Amino acid sequence: MTPDIEIRNETKNDIEEIAEVTIAAFRDLDISNQTEHVIIDALRAAEALALSLVAVLDGRVVGHIAFSPVVLSDGTRDWYGLGPVSVLPQVQRRGIGQALVREGLSRLEGMQARGCCLVGHPEYYRRFGFENCPQLVLEGVPPEVFFAVSFDGTLPQGTVVFHEGFGAVGPSSCANEV
Repeated sequence: MTPDIEIRNETKNDIEEIAEVTIAAFRDLDISNQTEHVIIDALRAAEALALSLVAVLDGRVVGHIAFSPVVLSDGTRDWYGLGPVSVLPQVQRRGIGQALVREGLSRLEGMQARGCCLVGHPEYYRRFGFENCPQLVLEGVPPEVFFAVSFDGTLPQGTVVFHEGFGAVGPSSCANEV
């Protein structure tokens, strides 16, 4: 990892840079529909960002990670969804994304979260303890890319619903400034 990276909570002054980082990070990914920055804005507007961290290098935001509450059909509480997570392309593969995920999960545990789930790349997220859990389903998502990690040793059963902000489409307030 880049030794001089700082990970901290986002501030209002970071919002435009977070949008820029997110747009750049997802711009060339075929799996993206280029709405990740809009999702973050929607979560922020709905006050659903339970945890929003930035990675700062040389005074500049170069990475971001978001966590928001999820609803579980079995009534289990205190579970969160991870995403989006983004790092500027020119500083990727330096451990910044890993540092954001590790710090975010640590902070979630400190908030008495019971677990976290996400949609993501299998080889990447397994290193953080995420596993495919057949008893948890995210409708419309192939089970091989849906992962969960329990902080208290128990896994809920049923359907997971991410915040409605994940359905956001169209330009965000920040997108026009980028």
